[in-house]
Amino acid sequence: MTPDDTMTSESAMTPDVRARILAAASRLIAEGGGEAATTRAVAAAAGVQPPTIYRFFGDKQGLLAAVAEHDLTTYVAGKEKHAPHPDPVEDLRQGWDMHVDFCLSNPGLFAILTDYSETRGTSTAATWGKQVLERRIRRIARSGRLTTSEEQALAAVEAAGSGTILALLGQPEGQRNTGISAFIRDMVIAAITKAPDGRHDEERRPQAAASQLRASLDDVTVLTAGERHLLGELLERIASSAS
Repeated sequence: MTPDDTMTSESAMTPDVRARILAAASRLIAEGGGEAATTRAVAAAAGVQPPTIYRFFGDKQGLLAAVAEHDLTTYVAGKEKHAPHPDPVEDLRQGWDMHVDFCLSNPGLFAILTDYSETRGTSTAATWGKQVLERRIRRIARSGRLTTSEEQALAAVEAAGSGTILALLGQPEGQRNTGISAFIRDMVIAAITKAPDGRHDEERRPQAAASQLRASLDDVTVLTAGERHLLGELLERIASSAS
């Protein structure tokens, strides 16, 4: 069979061929990172001709981006299936641990996602994952335990989480100080929340109240859209204020 005949037969089963290529590339990335997923290696592992990969994904970078998108989508979908913890703060804590564990277990995928976001923008799956985090923080705000704005809390968790992952990936596998993840996690959570019994620095009480009200604005029906928008901006300023 000639390469042209092979491509013709593959065209009749496009979804299956594409899925085989993604699965093969994902295995190679897991074993040796993005560099291991060469066009020739992926083609051999998937049982296709190299031109087929270019036909589906354009180039190697397109293939890597597609693999990252597929694997991250699978991960986020699984994360979404978990019932949220009754305690919204504990739910955020568990979400942090799950995300760090996933990235440490998939360093090649994490590297591709980081490179993809810097060169081609944020992936759809990454945006979905961010929305999952936003909902976790919104639950804390609605409970009255968030002591800053949702936007500021989101930025803090994302920055601290990414820094933690990069730091741990920079350590030799098997010698990683994984306890540092829990330490940083708890520091961040302590900085943006208060205890269930309401104990917290009294200076942050207005911020917590503003954050809680802002998180519930969608449920307020006595205001016009313009009034709701203005109030939301004012509450955001209070929630984000240093004092």
